[in-house]
Amino acid sequence: MRFYDNGGTISKAYILHENKEWIKPLIAALDKYHIAYEEWFIHEGQLDLNTTPPAGVFYNRMSASSHTRGHRYAIELADPILSWLEFYDRRVINSSRALQLEIRKIEQYLSLRQFGLKTPHTIATVGSSEILQAAKTFGGKPFIIKPNRGGKGLGVQLFHSVKDLQDYSKMTSLQELSLDGVVLIQEYIPPKDKFIVRMEFIGGRFYYAVRVDTSDGFELCPADECVIDNKVTPTKLSAKPPRFKILEGIDIPEISQCEAFLEANNIEIAGIEYVENDQGERFIYDVNTNTNYNDEAEANSKSGYRGMERIAEFLSAELLKVDYA
Repeated sequence: MRFYDNGGTISKAYILHENKEWIKPLIAALDKYHIAYEEWFIHEGQLDLNTTPPAGVFYNRMSASSHTRGHRYAIELADPILSWLEFYDRRVINSSRALQLEIRKIEQYLSLRQFGLKTPHTIATVGSSEILQAAKTFGGKPFIIKPNRGGKGLGVQLFHSVKDLQDYSKMTSLQELSLDGVVLIQEYIPPKDKFIVRMEFIGGRFYYAVRVDTSDGFELCPADECVIDNKVTPTKLSAKPPRFKILEGIDIPEISQCEAFLEANNIEIAGIEYVENDQGERFIYDVNTNTNYNDEAEANSKSGYRGMERIAEFLSAELLKVDYA
């Protein structure tokens, strides 16, 4: 694919992504509101720095998990494309800074802490022996290992002892758990009532919060396609309470701090996840700038939430502000 000015004068939203399945709900919402758009599928392509980007609004939906879909260098291509767009002062939603935080959890945590938001005790490691040494610092308490660059909760695993990790390391290369080679050792915070909460933000403002059941593990992607990927059938879903449930009228004191964090990092659409322990302390452990929404949870909501439609409305409003002169 080549990226350049096509000479068009029609107001258009450009969607940068690498996952056809995840984009379908957004496309449906854009069609519903008759918003002109163009998909930029970021996998392979050419970027000529002597060309000028088209006028419009550019929505970055690149995901840290792109390499798991055979798009190993999608992020590496998206990075200069976003820099190119920003050089020409194009309206970019979820900027190059957002992409940096999407693929670097350590930077996420440091930035969150700047705004007084608690994050779990985390140690960044490089090298299998260093991973094992870091795990010992938790004094025999359960801990999590996770990739610094992962996505969808892939690679996140709970260990109850260093011995369990040592046994695991005999079967798997710990160093290769993260695409960038940086593996995080993190304190395990048992979630109160086995639930975590994901706060959704659109246009930099809080939209709604969804409760997520963690009983089935750490892969907490809310998109319906993720449910299919994880081989959870509709029959199994209906046999027990829904895994995703929108919380009506919930009071989360940290929302204003989260909004300030998003604004400072040029992030306008995101999901921010926290876990609450039995003492009522909340710890933020993930910021997802390629957020998806769960159809079942939204359909069951009394407030009529529709995440992708709200994004379409936001894109439409931003298109009206673009100067085509």
